[in-house]
Parts: sequence; C-alpha cells; structure tokens
Amino acid sequence: MRHKGTVHTTAAQPPAQHTTDVLLIGGGIMSATLAALVSELEPTWSIRVLERLERSAQESSNPWNNAGTGHAALCELNYTPQSADGRVDVSKAITVNEQFAVTRQFWSFLVEAGRIPNPDAFIHATPHMSFVWGADNVAYLRERHALLAAHPLFEGMEYSEDPAKIAQWAPLLMAGRAGDEPVAATFSGEGTDVDFGALTKLMLDSVAERGATIEYDADVKLVHRTMDGVWHVMGKQGGERFHHRARFVFVGAGGQALTLLQKSRIPEIKGFGGFPVSGEFLRTTSPEVAERHHAKVYGKAAVGAPPMSVPHLDSRVVDGKPSIMFGPYAGFSPRFLKHGSLLDLFKSLRPHNIVPMIRAGLANIPLTVYLISQLLASPKKKFAELRAFYADADPKDWEKITAGQRVQVIRPNGVLQFGTEVITHKDGTIAGLLGASPGASTAAPIMLEILERCFPERWEGWQPRLQEMVPSHGTKLSDDPEFAREVRDRTAKTLGLDVHGVA
Repeated sequence: MRHKGTVHTTAAQPPAQHTTDVLLIGGGIMSATLAALVSELEPTWSIRVLERLERSAQESSNPWNNAGTGHAALCELNYTPQSADGRVDVSKAITVNEQFAVTRQFWSFLVEAGRIPNPDAFIHATPHMSFVWGADNVAYLRERHALLAAHPLFEGMEYSEDPAKIAQWAPLLMAGRAGDEPVAATFSGEGTDVDFGALTKLMLDSVAERGATIEYDADVKLVHRTMDGVWHVMGKQGGERFHHRARFVFVGAGGQALTLLQKSRIPEIKGFGGFPVSGEFLRTTSPEVAERHHAKVYGKAAVGAPPMSVPHLDSRVVDGKPSIMFGPYAGFSPRFLKHGSLLDLFKSLRPHNIVPMIRAGLANIPLTVYLISQLLASPKKKFAELRAFYADADPKDWEKITAGQRVQVIRPNGVLQFGTEVITHKDGTIAGLLGASPGASTAAPIMLEILERCFPERWEGWQPRLQEMVPSHGTKLSDDPEFAREVRDRTAKTLGLDVHGVA
C-alpha cells in the first residue's frame, strides 16, 4: 500500500517495518529528478527522500552555489578543447547539447502535465555567449563557431569580431575596453538561466502531493544490506536515530555520496576517490549594472584550471530579482559539502583508493599550482580578473559570495575526471552519482541511465511512457534536424522561453 505524501522535519522515526520501494538520499536536483521520473513510471511505488539539512537544494542545487547555466554547450569553451595542432574537438559539446535537450523535454512534460504550475519560477531565456581576446584565442573561437554553426543543434549561432556588434549583444563587455586588442564573441539566443533550487522544490512538492515522503534533518550515517537483499538506511533525525528499509537506494548526496557508497561496501566503488574544490563568486545586485547585462558570457580558463573554473559573467534571476555573478574563483577545502566536515576528505581515504589519489595528484601538478595561486591571490588581483571582462567594474558594486563545494572524481586508474560518474551495483539495487559539471543540466538523461541499468526487467515496458515524457527518447536529435527544430521550439514554448525576442 502506498503511503500518503508527507513532509517531516524533525520527527524521530522508530525502527522501520515497512519496506520502501525507492529510497533517495539527498534532497537536490538529482534525487528530485529521479523521484519525479519514478512517480510517473510506477505511480504505485512508495518513494522516500531523506535530506540532511532543513530544506531541499541547499548544497550544489542552491541557486547561489552554481552558475545557473542551462548547460547546452552553446558558450562553454571547456566542452570544445583545442589540441596541440590547433584542431578543435566539438564532440563533447554535441553530447552535452543532446543531454540538455532531454532534460528540457522532461521539464516541459512536467509543465504540460501540471506537475510544475509555472515555469517562470525556475527558467528564463538568457543568451549564451563566448567571449575571447587576443589573436590566438580569436582564431580558436572562429574555428569553434565554424564547426558548431554547421551542426543542426547549434544552428543560428552568430559570430562577430566587431566591437560594436559585441557591445550590442553585451554592453558591459566593451565598456571601457581599449580598442587596440582583437576580440571575438559568439551569440546564441537559445540559452537559459535556471534556478535549480526552485526547480528542485517544485519537483519534490509535486511528488509529495502524489504520495512520496520527504524528510528533512535526516542525516544518513550508514547504508548496508542484509542477507534478505533489503537495504537498511540508518542515521539521525532531530537527535533521534532512524532506520528505514528499502528495495532500491539512490545516493544523490553530492560530495557525501562517495563515503556513503563506500559504507555500502559494493565492489563497484572500490578504487574511487574524490578531490574537493571550493569556489567563490563576485555578485552585484545593483540595478544600474544588472539592467545593462542580459547574457551568460563564458571565456577561456587559465592554464591548469579545472573546467568548473572557466570564467563567466552571468546574468541571473533568483527569486524574481536580477543580478550578475562573475567567477568562479577556485579554492580548496577538505569538506565534501559546503555544510560538511573538515574531516570529509580524510574519512574518504581507503586502502584501495590511496594509490589512485596519489597518481592523480602527480598527474595534475598544474591544477595544484593553479589552486595555490588562487588561494594566495589578493582581492585586488581577483577583481582584476573581473575587469578583464568588464573593464569599468566598480568594486563598491560587488560582493563576494561562497559557491557550492564540488568533489571531482578520481577513478581507480588514477585519472582525475571532470564530470559525473554513475555507480551502480551489479544487481541494480543501489546506485549513486559522483562528480560535478555539467551535473544538474544533464539530470534527466543521467537518471534515465540509472533506471535502465537498475531496472532492466522493466525498461522495455516503460518505453511508451518515456516516449510521452521525452519525445526524442531513444533517438539522436542531431540525426534529424527537422525533429530537433520541432523539439526545441515546442519546449521553448512550453517553458515560456521567447528566444525569438532575445537579442
């Protein structure tokens, strides 16, 4: 029998007798997306979400802990790397764009089905731009644009080396800039700004209305399985111990996922480690500044910088209020969560992952040098990085905010992976997600991958419903330009994205 949807804050839980069908650890965008998918595919299944903080989406999904970019590779230069011989590889950009298209279709379905009443609460049309200066960088961007603009998923992307045109797209970029340096920019009106915190809350509220149980202040300490094949999830809530039984567990706890999966003792987690990277942004809420910039503008990362540190000047809308963020400035903390412990990194060390972590450190010395330089950089030097984008920036208009904590994946072979890693047990009863960017923007395809891996016996039967939720499911939009156009226009209309009015 399905439980009535409830939200608990601090109530203590007695030893569980009921076995939950799907238990999700973490109240961020990943768990919310999986809960929403499961509730549509199997409406009779019981769902329980456990979040260690007092509200949902307070870590990486919080709008001030991420850039809010709907990552479609329209502007992010780290998805189009340049090789030593000058060639630009756009394959990753195409993959990311396809993934975000899946996510947008799922969001559109939730809006059309009445699960999310108002898309304006979490998504807004915001142009995506790439901006570079210097002859070599201009040549790179020119080649990148030529390759992407010829692809059906990126049609309509504009390119210019004309300062006047760039100023028309984003006035702050050219304000006060000397005219003797070559510059270039690309512009796409298809971009979005997303409040993943608001979206997470909307999704969780929706599944709770349909029977799911959402519990806050529930700090999971242990995940283990007994001989009967049932998973036991234990921890503390409001100072009291809780104990839940579950047939399937998803660990979507951000940086905490690594240690919880280690405690589960599944062999698939052996050898994996994590490298925490913190960040800061400069933010302005000055109306005089914010009203002059309506775009997300990404530049090139410094040598040795991780992909999450690609500099960008972002127009944001949070709680209906416009602002601009610049950053991120990378830093280091041994915490795996913003609200985590200084011992997180050390608690994650195991005999099986120490060697891979040492190998990763030796192979990424430039990253270490970069992080040290960022930690030692003065506020004046950091502000100079903003002025490389916006030369007329005034320090009195900007404040420093601390961004979310990210834990980059260290694979068993010692490779430091900048992205996400799906971990699933061979019998499909437990899964987890490690890593970061593009993260939230690819939540839907990542959760679909988990469902396919963990429920192979039901996957075929789910296909008709999945097709309703994601019309392009099972196909590549890049193989059918007309269908890609149709999907893009339909989702834009459903989500209230007037991209044709963006200029």
